[in-house]
Amino acid sequence: MDLYLGVMSGTSLDGLDIALIEQEQHTRLLATHYIPMPASLRQDLLALCASGADEIARAALAENQWVRLAAQGIQHLLTAQNLKPADVRAIGSHGQTIRHEPARGFTVQIGNPALLAELSGICVVGDFRRRDVAAGGQGAPLVPAFHEALFEHQGQRLAVLNVGGFSNLSLIEQDKPVSGFDCGPGNVLLDAWINEQQGHSYDADGAWAASGNVNPGLLAALLSDPFFAGTGPKSTGREVFNLPWLTRHLATLPTIAAVDVQATLLELTAHSIVNSLQAAQQETQALLVCGGGAHNSALMRRLAALLPAAQVDSTAAHGVDPDWVEAMAFAWLAHCCLQGIPANRPSVTAASGLRVLGAIYPA
Repeated sequence: MDLYLGVMSGTSLDGLDIALIEQEQHTRLLATHYIPMPASLRQDLLALCASGADEIARAALAENQWVRLAAQGIQHLLTAQNLKPADVRAIGSHGQTIRHEPARGFTVQIGNPALLAELSGICVVGDFRRRDVAAGGQGAPLVPAFHEALFEHQGQRLAVLNVGGFSNLSLIEQDKPVSGFDCGPGNVLLDAWINEQQGHSYDADGAWAASGNVNPGLLAALLSDPFFAGTGPKSTGREVFNLPWLTRHLATLPTIAAVDVQATLLELTAHSIVNSLQAAQQETQALLVCGGGAHNSALMRRLAALLPAAQVDSTAAHGVDPDWVEAMAFAWLAHCCLQGIPANRPSVTAASGLRVLGAIYPA
C-alpha cells in the first residue's frame, strides 16, 4: 500500500485542496484538507495572469507564499491522520497556473516543488503539464486518464465533467481510448461578474443567475467566439475568457440588466458543455459532474434539461466526492510518474505520443 498526497489549486483561485489517497490496484480517498486562499495572495496570483511590471520577482514571491500555505496544510492533514512524512511516498503538486498558451508552446504553473519538498520532508512530483506541451500537446486537460481509471467499470457511454474556473470533459466508452477537452468557461465569468456587481466571490448555488432571464442576443454573441467552434483536442484559460472579454461583448449590445447577464453566463457554461459533448459523443448515457459546479444546482438543472436522455449526477452518486477529484488526480499522477507510467493521453491533448509526466524533487 502506497500513500500519496495531491495538492490542487485551480483557476477559480478559491483555495488549495489537499487529498490523501491510498494507491493499490485502485485509488481510495483517505482524508482531505482545504485551505481558503488568502485574499492578498489571490490578488497577486490573478495579477500574474497578465503581463505587468516586475512580474518575475512577483511570481517568485507569490509561489513561495503558495508553497508555505500548502506545506502548512499538508502538516495539518498528516497530524490529523497520525502520519509522519516518511509514511507518504510522494506529493503530487499541480501548482498554480498563471499562463496557459499551448499554441505559443508554453504553459506556466508556479509552485516551487523544491521548496515544498524541503518544507514537507516528502518527495514532490510537480511540473506535470510541460512535458505534454513539449511533445506538441495542449498540456490540458490531464485528468481524463484518471477519470478513466476511476470510472471505466461503469460500462456505459460515460462523460465526466469537471467544472472549476473552466470546464472540461472526459469521454469514456468501452473499447475506445479516452478522449477529452476543455469546453470553455465554467465558473470564471460567473465569479468575475458577481464580484464586480455585488462584491461576492461566487454565486452561491447559482441563485442570482437563476433569478434572471437569459438574453438571447448576448448568448449568441458569446457563443460566436472561435474557441467554441473548434473540436478537441483544445484547452483554454483566463488568457481568452475574462471580464474584459465579456465587457467587449456587452459594449456592442443594448444595456442588459446585471442579473440577466449572470443568467446568460450560466447558460453559456451549460450550452458550451452540452454542445461540445453532443458533438464528440453520441447518445451519452451518463454525465458525472465534479468540481465546484457540482454544487451549483441551477447549472445542474440546466445540464439535465439540455441532456434529457442522459442521467446527470454528481460523482458523489458513484462514490467519489466531487470536491476532491482533481486533488486525487494529481496524487495519482505522482504515482504514475514514480512508477514510470505514461499519464497523458494523445487522444486528449494531441501530444505526439504517450509521456511520463512530472519532475521529481526528492525529500
